[in-house]
Amino acid sequence: MTIDISQFFQVFFDEAEELLAEMERLLLAVDIDAPDAEDLNAIFRSAHSIKGGASTFGLADMTDVTHILESLLDRIRKGEMALTAEHVDAFLAAKDILKMQLDGHRNGAHVDQDAVADVRMMLQELSQAADGGAALPAAAPHAVVASFAKQGAGKAAVGEGARRFRIELPKVEQRDVNALADEVGLMGRVKVAPIEGGRSAIIVTTHESLEDIIAICSFVLDPDDLKIFEAPALTPEQRAIEDAARAKVESDQGYGFFDDDDEPAAADDGMSDDERGYGFFQPIEQIRAAAAAARPAEKAAPVASQDIEAAEKKAAGKKDPAPPQGAESSSIRVSIEKVDQLINLIGELVITQAMIEQRSDALDPMVHERLLSSVSQLTRNTRDLQEAVMSIRMMPMDFVFSRFPRMVRDLAGKLGKKVDFITNGAATELDKGLIERIVDPLTHLVRNSIDHGIEMPEVRRAAGKTDAGRLFLSASHQGGNIVIEVADDGAGLNRERILAKAAQNGLAVSDAMSDAEVWQLIFAPGFSTAETVTDVSGRGVGMDVVKRNIAAMGGSVEIRSAKGFGTTMSISLPLTLAILDGMSIRCGEEIYILPLGFVVESLQPSAEDIRDIAGRGRVLKVRGEYLPLVPLYQMFDIAPRFTDPCEGIVVILESDGRKSALFVDELVGQQQVVVKNLESNYRKVTGISGATILGDGGVSLILDVSALIRSSRQLAGDTIFS
Repeated sequence: MTIDISQFFQVFFDEAEELLAEMERLLLAVDIDAPDAEDLNAIFRSAHSIKGGASTFGLADMTDVTHILESLLDRIRKGEMALTAEHVDAFLAAKDILKMQLDGHRNGAHVDQDAVADVRMMLQELSQAADGGAALPAAAPHAVVASFAKQGAGKAAVGEGARRFRIELPKVEQRDVNALADEVGLMGRVKVAPIEGGRSAIIVTTHESLEDIIAICSFVLDPDDLKIFEAPALTPEQRAIEDAARAKVESDQGYGFFDDDDEPAAADDGMSDDERGYGFFQPIEQIRAAAAAARPAEKAAPVASQDIEAAEKKAAGKKDPAPPQGAESSSIRVSIEKVDQLINLIGELVITQAMIEQRSDALDPMVHERLLSSVSQLTRNTRDLQEAVMSIRMMPMDFVFSRFPRMVRDLAGKLGKKVDFITNGAATELDKGLIERIVDPLTHLVRNSIDHGIEMPEVRRAAGKTDAGRLFLSASHQGGNIVIEVADDGAGLNRERILAKAAQNGLAVSDAMSDAEVWQLIFAPGFSTAETVTDVSGRGVGMDVVKRNIAAMGGSVEIRSAKGFGTTMSISLPLTLAILDGMSIRCGEEIYILPLGFVVESLQPSAEDIRDIAGRGRVLKVRGEYLPLVPLYQMFDIAPRFTDPCEGIVVILESDGRKSALFVDELVGQQQVVVKNLESNYRKVTGISGATILGDGGVSLILDVSALIRSSRQLAGDTIFS
């Protein structure tokens, strides 16, 4: 009988990924000249935990890499070897290899075996280089090592090269003995025997080194309290007797997993114990094949999991205190599909509540006072429920920020620059869907800041700056939006070079353009001021995609720059894409929704504030500022109630640092709306970002404010509807 432990594989995959991320974070933050002992221990524990899990589940390739990595880390944390930048680079490369192997086992992704071999060779060379130096102690100074039998000294490595060690324990609780036996059992065969004084001894047969055994024991007991002896290897006859006895016990007891009438084990198939999962665990290849066979004909998307409660992440490798009896977990894992289904149902509830509220408005408040009070209570409860459910999908920006320290370090080293990377607001939360889509734009902006913004050390020194440039990545809430900024203290944007390059590319430019307008030119397709094309940048591909992707998320990007002082790229995004606060407006017989985050104010203009500009339409003067007047009825070619702005209402909108005055017939009200994708149900319409269902069951279109403001540059008679 084989146990289906695919669910445990998934837990291991999730935990291993978290441990690898924590290992990378610690390696990037470690002070090479004076490393913190606790950080080194935490890095070692991460590698050890991954090794133990990989060995348990029969993932031999990961076990091999982590074994070499763990041995090096152990010597460094014990002070037997000095930490160097070369070590950190090798450990980071090993982390990448382990992540690739993990993805290979989890998703069947390709694993570059040449890269794996290169990293293993790199780690082995570092270990051999240390061995070639000063002599190192054979064991930890606290352990008492003696010859178990003098006649057996130097003859332990017999048969397959296994060694036997006897670990005499102090008088401890049985649960500690069992825990240590379980830990040491990951390294080979273990036997527990009672000794004098009510104590116990653990006899382990293993291929691992004495140092590895001591490192394992130190997790459970103080090495000062242990006595470790090396025992002579078993003779072939003794090994045969022990194997037979062990096989009988395993067959009789089944370790609690097997029935007495189970079929005998299959004949040797050439697989190692690790690959079989020690006979208890179904190999992951079989699990994956079984899952594929059981999957329905249509392609099933992999189920991602997300913690419902965003608990503070625990430091990697630190042992958690044992939970009290009967204690419940503070979080659970659910599939994203279930969360999305819940959000969709909440969206439908919001629509239904709006319908009830709209129909109740026609009732006499004196006659139906109690009913209207209940409707009002339902409205409050619905909004509270909606906010609570939406918070489930909210994830901290740390999920994004944690990707960049490694990238900044590698890219700065490649370009010969020094960069101090500083983050702020990593706990700020954003919708999971936006989190996943913002990674690529941020990656491009960070690479641009390092490549184009921050100068070489000698250039910074000549300018009176520190050799190391500073790169800031921050996130904060502003109103109903989240603002993410990428800032550097580099050279800043070169206005003259941008204008010259824009003119060369055929863009309409003039010296009278404001700095904000000049900076927006870098978002033009194919635009680049780089003098040479490298594998980092210079092809003019990227910034236009960045802006397009951010606009597709309902956001905007703004640039602030000062020559010689640096550049700041500011991205503003809505907190979520599913439900938004909107302003209902009417134009003709149609009702549209304006996202409230873009609305500055609304007013009814007077005739003297409206001016005609030849060939450019009309503008509206608002407190000394002239704004393009955009008649909505002309944009969508509909019949309005009013054609004179003085009779209708003007809504002032702002996007990408630009303002426009949108002329509509009237304001209907403010309400929460559930965003429905128009493109998937109909087709993409210029000037429309989505649709929603109103309280009366009608469909209302949600306006794309950025497109409307861009259209304000067109002639008044032009339309953007097609």
